[in-house]
Amino acid sequence: MGCESVMPRNIHRFVMALICAGMCVAACGRNQTTWEYMPDMMDQVTVKTYEPDALSPDGKKVRLPVAGTVPRNFEAYPFAVEAGELAGRELVNPLPRTLEILQRGKKSYGYYCVPCHGVGGEGNGPVVPKFPQPPTLLSDKVHEWPDGRIFHVITRGQNLMPHYASQMAPDERWAVVHYVRVLQRAGKPTAEDVQKVLGQP
Repeated sequence: MGCESVMPRNIHRFVMALICAGMCVAACGRNQTTWEYMPDMMDQVTVKTYEPDALSPDGKKVRLPVAGTVPRNFEAYPFAVEAGELAGRELVNPLPRTLEILQRGKKSYGYYCVPCHGVGGEGNGPVVPKFPQPPTLLSDKVHEWPDGRIFHVITRGQNLMPHYASQMAPDERWAVVHYVRVLQRAGKPTAEDVQKVLGQP
């Protein structure tokens, strides 16, 4: 009785060992085709690149979205490129001018703005003179712009400057606006600022 119950168990183990050994030998052979455990995962019924799509009227696979559709959580920017003055009047910076926000603005300014506008905002970034020099951010003109106007230029671009709406989130752009104000004040300090730096009452 005991021997009969042990024998099938040993035979089962022997057979499993043979199967494993056979699989290893088959896998080691260079000219042998590997076994596909789930062939549907490897050979999927998908649309291949540049192959015509029989189900499409024009044969193209890449189709434009239906007119009027927008991505989820998308907020349309309501101002056209040329509406800078209107944006300046209607847009208000929602971020407080805190040290944390200024540091965030400085970081984003360093990534996206320094190459053209320079570290101090004077328009002397490292791409100049290979590319045309941008206007200084310290000018009276830009200094008098409201925050919304600067935000609009970052969002829509201006002249040779491309837009940065796809690179920076709105909060990031507003933080850069705050940091630009810091650069402007550092470039043209008031008498009160000088007194504070010198430690005079």
